[in-house]
Amino acid sequence: MMSIRSLSPTSLWGFFDTICSIPHPSGHEAALRRWIADWARERGLVVHQDDIGNLIIKKSASPGMENRKGVVLQAHLDMVPQANADTGHDFTQHPIRPRIDGDWVYATGTTLGADNGIGMAACLAVLAANQLKHGPLEVLLTVDEESGMTGAFGLKPELLTGEILLNTDSEQDGDVYMGCAGGVDANITLPYEAEPVPAGYQAFRLAITGLRGGHSGINIHEGRASATKLLAELLHAVTAEHGVRLASLSGGTLRNAIAREASALLLVPEAECERLPFLLEACRQQYAAEFAGVDDFIRLELNPAEPPARVMSKAMQQRLTRALLACPHGVMAMSRTMADVPQTSTNLGVIETHADHVHVQCLIRSLNDAGRQRVAAMTAAAFELAGAKVQFDGAYPGWQPDPDSPVMQLVLDTHKQVFGHLPAVKVIHAGLECGLLKSVYPHWDMVSFGPTIQGAHSPDERVSIDAVARFWQLLVQVLERIPARVS
Repeated sequence: MMSIRSLSPTSLWGFFDTICSIPHPSGHEAALRRWIADWARERGLVVHQDDIGNLIIKKSASPGMENRKGVVLQAHLDMVPQANADTGHDFTQHPIRPRIDGDWVYATGTTLGADNGIGMAACLAVLAANQLKHGPLEVLLTVDEESGMTGAFGLKPELLTGEILLNTDSEQDGDVYMGCAGGVDANITLPYEAEPVPAGYQAFRLAITGLRGGHSGINIHEGRASATKLLAELLHAVTAEHGVRLASLSGGTLRNAIAREASALLLVPEAECERLPFLLEACRQQYAAEFAGVDDFIRLELNPAEPPARVMSKAMQQRLTRALLACPHGVMAMSRTMADVPQTSTNLGVIETHADHVHVQCLIRSLNDAGRQRVAAMTAAAFELAGAKVQFDGAYPGWQPDPDSPVMQLVLDTHKQVFGHLPAVKVIHAGLECGLLKSVYPHWDMVSFGPTIQGAHSPDERVSIDAVARFWQLLVQVLERIPARVS
């Protein structure tokens, strides 16, 4: 099989191959950070790790470029760990296995980590190149972007001296981004009220699989099915109409990924055991028609299971299933000023059953604080009526567009000179770190661009080989054109 190291630009793809070989899901970036720091020190570069775990690497300007404005190249160290159920992949132990398929690079049954590994590889390739023309450079690699933006939250204001930030975490070739959504996590806890398993019931495992999933910011407006929301619908139907009892449920693995799989352990009255499969088949056919062309492989499976030691009380079961059914999910409002851009959305990302409680996590995104607060209030109301505790954590600001940004104009002009046409200027609904970084370094002039990455946050993730080459070409040319400092 052809290695991605044979692709062009070879330096960038070589670094990305190494990144894939070192496990680095959110919260487990230490090994990759250590490798990068050792590599940079061997090259005589200045390396600093801050208290929160962010890595900063500094490179002097090319000869004759010392008077240029300082540039901060920025990416994040972590990746989203999502795998197909049959892979047995442990993201903390096993390497990602990239493969070339036509014009794209995929992983094998898992997320690829092109988000943001390609951007990180580009930063390292710039540091490694001796022939590139650039002013003073700083590379900022943050930790835990995907699960809480911990690195951006903890960044100190005195660590970096650059004036321009080039963020590499965008995912569409030909687009340049000047703003992004902010967000907040909703963490919901409902105490588990247990009852003994009643007589006359049989245990079954209901599983929802085969969904595409995806990025809860970039793909949320595409109408993809959510396994957690489908599970909520099914549980409401079977518990209300067929006397089914609920022992436990789970769905999704990350609050920023649209849930691909979900399941529940059920106790079914013996009189309903033959009827329930027909109900589920009718639901499957309904979903096949509803999500045709968007999610074509939704599977509903009902299999015998070991009887549980307990079930939820009827009262808790009713409150929980109704709250999940009422929980908002998807696009809540579209932007009135930017075509095809969601203004506000929310993702019912994770459901987990623990010994003494059920935990639910949602991620609410919005281009403005009012929209975020409105959906947060709706979410809280649905679950507080069910007796749950709702806590909002990790709120981060959006990145407000600056139409007069000099670096944006520089990127536009460079793109036209290199490729013969202007890129599209956009605001992304995903949560880039730029808003948080701007709050720490308010003088930074910012722009974000990157190659085409599709299916991020799902095992369908792939990156365009040709787009990576164009991304590299644009990055190199922008660095060469950075203007001189104002004395």
